[in-house]
Amino acid sequence: MRILLVEDDPTVAGFVAKGLREAGHVVEHSDNGRDGLFMAASESFDAIILDRMLPGGIDGLRLLETLRSQNNSTPVLVLSALGQVDDRVAGLKAGGDDYLTKPFAFSELMARVEALTRRGKADGPPTKLTVGDLEMDLLSRAVRRAGQKIDLQPREFRLLEYLMRHAGQVVTRTMLLEGVWDYHFDPQTNVIDVHVSRLRQKIDKPFPTAMIHTIRNAGYMLRPE
Repeated sequence: MRILLVEDDPTVAGFVAKGLREAGHVVEHSDNGRDGLFMAASESFDAIILDRMLPGGIDGLRLLETLRSQNNSTPVLVLSALGQVDDRVAGLKAGGDDYLTKPFAFSELMARVEALTRRGKADGPPTKLTVGDLEMDLLSRAVRRAGQKIDLQPREFRLLEYLMRHAGQVVTRTMLLEGVWDYHFDPQTNVIDVHVSRLRQKIDKPFPTAMIHTIRNAGYMLRPE
């Protein structure tokens, strides 16, 4: 499994990461809420282990609420020294799938993570994406807005799928190059601008409101009006 660990305590983080890697898992680590949110939103993980109290201006509950508002359904195990009933309820209501109080045994943490990922696999991956009146069927590769069918070229489809999976958040040029074109370097061309322009002609121009927005000096964002 590929697991994101968001934990600012270096002792706890080292202990958990070492155990997960010894169990054969790939672990990415962030020690603050802001970077953790960016990684969780821009990369694909099988599970997230999330400390509740984090530096960086974004605590664990806020990070979790933001992910869920973006329709990110990655299973999340919340870690916290706050173990009262109200604390656990708050963590679950924010979108956590499970809550484990500190100190904990690694064997219990591993068992809980495995249970969460089994549950997620049973549900299966989504086959449809919906943002406002825009719909995408990933199986038939059909796209409709307000019930009207929209014909897209393969690269336009991949670009729109990426934007829809990250709806409501800024998508940078680097994210698009890696996620849509599989480039891990900037070829210094206007390929992104050209494809976004073509996509706008099909997704936005025939309709009264635009969904694809340019975020100055940052990238693009797809959101319903």
